[in-house]
Amino acid sequence: MKAAILSGFGDPAVLVARDVAEPRDEAGWVTVDLKAAALNWHDVLVRRGNYSSPLPHVPGADGSGIRRDNGQPVVILPSLFWGDSQDAPSGVFEILGDRVPGTYAECVSVPIECTAPVPMGWSMEQAAGLSLAGVTAFRALVSRAGLSAGESLLVVGAGGGISTFAVNLATGLGATAFVTGSSDAKIARACDGGAVAGVVHSGADWGERARALSPGGQGFDVVLDPVGLWDKSIRALRPGGRMVVLGANAADRTAMDVRSFFFGQYNLLGTTMGSPADFQGLLNAVAQGALRPPAVAATFPLEKAADAHRTMEAGAHFGKIVLTME
Repeated sequence: MKAAILSGFGDPAVLVARDVAEPRDEAGWVTVDLKAAALNWHDVLVRRGNYSSPLPHVPGADGSGIRRDNGQPVVILPSLFWGDSQDAPSGVFEILGDRVPGTYAECVSVPIECTAPVPMGWSMEQAAGLSLAGVTAFRALVSRAGLSAGESLLVVGAGGGISTFAVNLATGLGATAFVTGSSDAKIARACDGGAVAGVVHSGADWGERARALSPGGQGFDVVLDPVGLWDKSIRALRPGGRMVVLGANAADRTAMDVRSFFFGQYNLLGTTMGSPADFQGLLNAVAQGALRPPAVAATFPLEKAADAHRTMEAGAHFGKIVLTME
């Protein structure tokens, strides 16, 4: 089969298209002939060596295609070895494409529990972009934060896959979504997708400027920070509110005032990509019409995976970048 292989760690040039052997199914696993694979920032970290993947290696977490055993069009959940508890993943949890060969290929082998029918009316490219960002947003907002109809949400970092899904999901649940973004253009795109308003997150006071947008200016019920700007994000939260955090591509260290945190009665909730149960909850939301298909910003053929990574790192896109196998 053809695949985009990591020949080493580094810049996008280390992604090289070549022929490799097909994966073999273990008991309880199934081969999926892939039609599309969506990129995530996590893939960039794998490429850079953050997860010490074996080399040579096929990266890629998200994908959609045809189950070889029954011909069913499926979307893949890249959450492997979650375990029995819904509180947190097991000690052997990993994301597809970290160490297990991933979706930058013509086929992939995954546990049967990590496949589900492509949502009705969705293209393969849209379905490929559902799982990692969608199930992460679902776990953050529903399973962890318990966001409900009538509440307000601030999403930090408009334009990313998780942020876009979060706005989409929140509006589908009946909550009111606001955003921050790196540009007015990204905020405008987020508003087209259901957000009410937003602020550019530049300057030291953007947390306060975001808070001013909240109902009554009292702060948001929930703040979702998928980038690591906790010290500023928390300034937009109402007393007793919930801040859900994941990701650290903007910063992996922060300094916060302890006294103002406990006097504010804030809840700080860490989260990751979700479990198979979260995935089912996400699919139920799709079936009930609470979640629209993700926007596809650009598509690249599999052999142009390096160019797709360059586009992702440039950061000018809005929506999912997708590799196609045909």
